[in-house]
Amino acid sequence: MIKSKQSLQTYIILLNWNNYQDTLECLESLFKQDYKEFKIILCDNDSTDGSVEHFINWAEGKELSITPRNSFLQSLVKPAIKKPISYCVFNREQAETKTTDIETGANLIIIKTGGNLGFAGGNNVGFRYALKRNDFDYVWLLNNDTVVENDCLSKMVKYSQSQSLDNLCGSLLVFYDNPESIQAPGGYQYNKWTGRASPILKRGTSIYEKINHQTLEKKLSYICAASWLLPKQFLLDIGLMTEDYFLYGEEIDWCLRNNGKYKLCYCPDAIVYHKEGATIGSENLDRESSLFSDFYQFRNKLLITRRFYPEKILIVYITVFLQMINRLRKGQWQKSKLICQILLGKKTF
Repeated sequence: MIKSKQSLQTYIILLNWNNYQDTLECLESLFKQDYKEFKIILCDNDSTDGSVEHFINWAEGKELSITPRNSFLQSLVKPAIKKPISYCVFNREQAETKTTDIETGANLIIIKTGGNLGFAGGNNVGFRYALKRNDFDYVWLLNNDTVVENDCLSKMVKYSQSQSLDNLCGSLLVFYDNPESIQAPGGYQYNKWTGRASPILKRGTSIYEKINHQTLEKKLSYICAASWLLPKQFLLDIGLMTEDYFLYGEEIDWCLRNNGKYKLCYCPDAIVYHKEGATIGSENLDRESSLFSDFYQFRNKLLITRRFYPEKILIVYITVFLQMINRLRKGQWQKSKLICQILLGKKTF
């Protein structure tokens, strides 16, 4: 029997680490989706701020939801959804090995990963849970520092289904604090000669500007993991995310491993408002990147190059060296020192 688009079961995977406030805001918007065939897998990377307890209290109706700091987006999370919400809590071993024997019936599955496993490691726990259950068609990988329009998932599924080829589908990422400006249409380009990722559309472009989305779609090298709809078969064919990056680079690695088997696309009508680096200190329009963020950005450029384009490693080293010199020129001594350490082989922050 052919399933209708509204009956395609989807797991939404969120990863939280010491940021329950943003996650609760995201959850409120997700449970307002007009697409009903979904469950949320919320993986917590051993938070120390009581995140799991906050999630349980919220699901039971004992804790108020977060009011968006951006009043423009309040309608996406207010009024709060009706509580209680059916939920269950697993540890990592239960989630990855025993869930085929457990019928949860829950709409919110909270998984305690037991450690800070990084972005790929934490999300992979959620993927393994879904694959053990084997009762889904799609997984929507979504950052926890997002708020989504209530028709976002239905539009992504519809767009993905409309494509003639197997595909990996992104969405239109918009700045949370400037919701009339585009952060990224689906994803980015990757330059194998420099190891750098670059926008396919100027950041901050108005959402009202006339844009040829089909042309932009063809420029995609990878989908941004802030919002990424993946068919189950992709996970079976290509495998889960590579975990040795810890942070940044996982999407590039995944798409390079895909090697064109699944088409890259994005739904321009599926709107996701993204705070960009709220947990880890990534660079955005109003903030410089943290040392923590910089370390993994630069280290992982070299990891990806060694893995996929070893013949280009010298060129990428020179590119990173020039970026170090540029930071010296700007007086960013700590960042320059960090890049130098990476070039000399520093592997952990």
